[in-house]
Amino acid sequence: MAEQDSSAEKTQEPTSKRLEKAKEEGDTVRSRELNTMAILIAGSAALLMFGGLMIQSLAGLMAHNFVLEREQVLDTAAMLSHLNVSAMQGLRSLLPVFGVLLVAAVLGPIGLGGWNMSMKAVMPKASRMNPFSGLKRMFGPKALMELAKAAAKVVVVAAIALVIMAFNWERILGIMAEPLLPAMGHSLIILGWSVLAMSCAMILITIVDIPFQIQSHTQKLRMTFQEVKDEMKDTDGKPEVKQRIRQLQYQMTQNRMLSNLPKADVVVTNPQHYAVALKYQQGASTAPVMIGKGADFMALRIREVAKEHDIPIVESPTLARAIYYNTDLDEEIPEGLYKAVAQVLAYVFQLRQYRHKGGRRPVLADNLPVPEDLQHD
Repeated sequence: MAEQDSSAEKTQEPTSKRLEKAKEEGDTVRSRELNTMAILIAGSAALLMFGGLMIQSLAGLMAHNFVLEREQVLDTAAMLSHLNVSAMQGLRSLLPVFGVLLVAAVLGPIGLGGWNMSMKAVMPKASRMNPFSGLKRMFGPKALMELAKAAAKVVVVAAIALVIMAFNWERILGIMAEPLLPAMGHSLIILGWSVLAMSCAMILITIVDIPFQIQSHTQKLRMTFQEVKDEMKDTDGKPEVKQRIRQLQYQMTQNRMLSNLPKADVVVTNPQHYAVALKYQQGASTAPVMIGKGADFMALRIREVAKEHDIPIVESPTLARAIYYNTDLDEEIPEGLYKAVAQVLAYVFQLRQYRHKGGRRPVLADNLPVPEDLQHD
């Protein structure tokens, strides 16, 4: 059976339970190209936004470190203090760019697949140490896709870099003739826009990579038909168990119904195939309530209980079928049957009077008024 399952073709889409289990194990769809694109674009944009402040801060840092008094050079404590001040100033100048890069590094991975923290993803697995599995991954379709993406990145980025260099060639050469601070500012602008342009080239590669990663992740999690059936059994229960539960529930309902039958005022029969038990309590309900119904064997049991408790049995096939098919257990009869059932209850009341006091025996009308839309063959 295990060999059959392992060789079966995985044609079924992964179920929600399978996807949730994979997420718990840290197996979510990810795109490295999306992460790289987010970091490069965010970093180049931060360089353009905060570059001016960085240049001013770094220029002041250089002046602070290269303009020293003789006493400071010979004083070890003064040099350590100088180093501390320089490190803090340099960190403050780079902090805005580092902050933007940190945000991009966090948001990039969760842009596809969402946030997922799982220790199972970093746990050692024997399958990862298997050299044959490693060779299969190296020469598999995913590895070929990664190789194609790497080659595409080199070609696209190199082409854009050459175009940018050709477009800014004169500006690059003109930097050599500028003073230091303006030269640093122009260099930063050219560098920032060049990196941003080359980073935007990653958008094309990312657009191709994201559908591939989604399809590859779904393909990996696909299931065999037997796996789907086994999961349904584990989730919803085995069919034979569910059938047994339904049988027990049906039996409990029937037993409860039979225990309530002695409270009935009348039983209307087909006369043999159907039987319904009605109860009417004046003031407690607006209409008679059906407290029991059954067909064939259950109809026979209802008639037997009615005879044991001296409950009147009225034969009216049309009315019995109408009540049986249009009323649920412990519910009031439909409004269209009020008149017919009222005649039956009046007959039962007269029959009780006849049994106690005698006189003329009451007779029930043969054709009770049952609407055609409630009749059932």
